[in-house]
Amino acid sequence: MRTVQLRKCPTGSDCWAVPISLSASSNRDLKREFSLAAAALLERRKKQKLAKERAGLSKLPDLKDAEAVQKFFLEEIQLGEELLAQGEYEKGVDHLTNAIAVCGQPQQLLQVLQQTLPPPVFQMLLTKLPTISQRIVSAQCLAEDDVE
Repeated sequence: MRTVQLRKCPTGSDCWAVPISLSASSNRDLKREFSLAAAALLERRKKQKLAKERAGLSKLPDLKDAEAVQKFFLEEIQLGEELLAQGEYEKGVDHLTNAIAVCGQPQQLLQVLQQTLPPPVFQMLLTKLPTISQRIVSAQCLAEDDVE
């Protein structure tokens, strides 16, 4: 029986690599192989999504939905504070940066954070701001492309 393997495409996304000679496999075997490969792919993507979220790269809300933005903001502040309290400074700062990026008054939030965070943690936050800002701009561009 031939196996179906997942390989990286030049674009970086997952691709199916199917053997050229399929005469050795019955349709039933081939379907089962594809099902197993698809399940493995879904599981890997699920793990990647969780890893990204844990790393602070939370899925951004629809920036036109004020309620979703407010909910996201509060969740990111809370998660950031919890992670900082646990000594997870990088992850905590990532979540606080997400909150700043969607905040209606980021200067005021930055002033509060400057007064409450230790200077090295606040400096880490400042260095990460351009990255999240770029992510927000990219998300807005993608959303505008979807509308067209």
